Amino acid sequence: MSALNRRLQTGSRVGAFVAGAPLHEGGTGYIYRAQPADGIGPGFPVILKAPGTGASDPTIGIESFEIEQMILPVLTGPHVPCFVAAGDLTEIPFIAMEEIAGESLVEIAARAPLPEAEVARIGAAIADALHSIHAQHVIHFDVKPENLMLRPSGVAVLLDFGFARHAQFPDLLAEEKLHAAGSAAYVSPEQLRGVRSDPRSDIFALGVVLYQLSTGELPFGDPSTYAGMRDRLWRAPAPPRMHRPNLSPWLQEIVLRCIEPDPASRYQSAAHVAFDLRHPEQVALTERAGRSSGLGPAAQFRRWWRSRRANAAPGAQEMLPQPAERRAPVILVAIDTEHPDDERHPALQWTTRQIVSVSDDFRLMCVSVISAAPLGGGSESASGKHLEHKTRLRQWVDPLRLPHSRVSLHVIESGNSAETLLELARANHVDLVVLGAPGPSSRALSWWRSVASSVTANAPCSVHVVRVPEPRHPRSETAPLLPGTEELERDAAAGLETVR
Repeated sequence: MSALNRRLQTGSRVGAFVAGAPLHEGGTGYIYRAQPADGIGPGFPVILKAPGTGASDPTIGIESFEIEQMILPVLTGPHVPCFVAAGDLTEIPFIAMEEIAGESLVEIAARAPLPEAEVARIGAAIADALHSIHAQHVIHFDVKPENLMLRPSGVAVLLDFGFARHAQFPDLLAEEKLHAAGSAAYVSPEQLRGVRSDPRSDIFALGVVLYQLSTGELPFGDPSTYAGMRDRLWRAPAPPRMHRPNLSPWLQEIVLRCIEPDPASRYQSAAHVAFDLRHPEQVALTERAGRSSGLGPAAQFRRWWRSRRANAAPGAQEMLPQPAERRAPVILVAIDTEHPDDERHPALQWTTRQIVSVSDDFRLMCVSVISAAPLGGGSESASGKHLEHKTRLRQWVDPLRLPHSRVSLHVIESGNSAETLLELARANHVDLVVLGAPGPSSRALSWWRSVASSVTANAPCSVHVVRVPEPRHPRSETAPLLPGTEELERDAAAGLETVR
């Protein structure tokens, strides 16, 4: 019997492994536990994944296998299984990968509705995983409980990249005209229109998972037909509070924003979802948060009419755009509210305004690290000192005239400012840190210089250091100003006055 016409058999040797007992049979393939054939393994348990190649197995299993075989080896990090080896279709097709220890999200979802804190914790972990693969130019396109595991540490792991797309690899499913590949309950509206180029499709599926964990229900049911799936192009789901009246408005806001039919109305980045789930007090509430009943017939009809006119953008399949995280940056600005008269404030404000002006969607974290109380450190203070410095932060950011929904304020008591800023940057997927530093001759501010140096050297992202130039000589009253200098000086002076 040829390799192309049989399933992997228990006890068969495949590469450096021996197939063990089957663990799972899915729509596109089979999973087996594996043992090293020669007793030498990679140092962790391994499973073998093989496509079905029999006469009764669906063709999509072969395409999915080839896609995963292309994509999994180039992915790194704790949010994906570690790739070990693979065999191609000309011999015995298989992928050997790390067996993930932990709990399947299927088991967790069976306990829904879950406490809000647990929904937020799990949802943020999934958003972390999506942020990781999006930053590696991959869209998963099949986010659902069956494809998610939680390691014992709480880190989420994405499984099954058979429907995924990588920016630099051929899109086999698009070439086979299988655009709507995905699971019926979780597939995004744009996937149904044939668009396989938008990372926000994964954010839609994440929203469905959050809805499920919050209510125990699926927002669009589990349709068995393509026509049933297309209802989500226009039909507004019942708000979660119809199923769970005591659900907090902030959680409903996050869930419904994720599953907006128009990608432009969703979160533009998985990192932004993770941030809001970890900082519910910072969530900007809209009318979504207060919904307690479904839309009426007239409103549903308007949504249906608009959906008829919405089509995939021309050329949508030609090129994968930059990952959403690149277009929707998280920016952390370190602000010294303990010295509101510091001459760097105007320059820092001006720089911040210029940076956020280049993005259509951003998250700005304004952070003040203040001296720790004798027994404090590392957490947000509940003291009056905290309120005072948060007020100063608000006064600092108000002249920038930014939407409050894009800005969050954080006052942290800590004895190690640099490490606190680095921890915040890592935990919130920050793309850029902006902070001030003294000039070379400012010996009295050497402590701040050490903070800037440490953050710059160890940050997991880009760092923009702002300094106030030291004048080489007094400017002549008759010397001409560079174009725009007067306006910048006026802006800087206004900003400095605000924080005094």
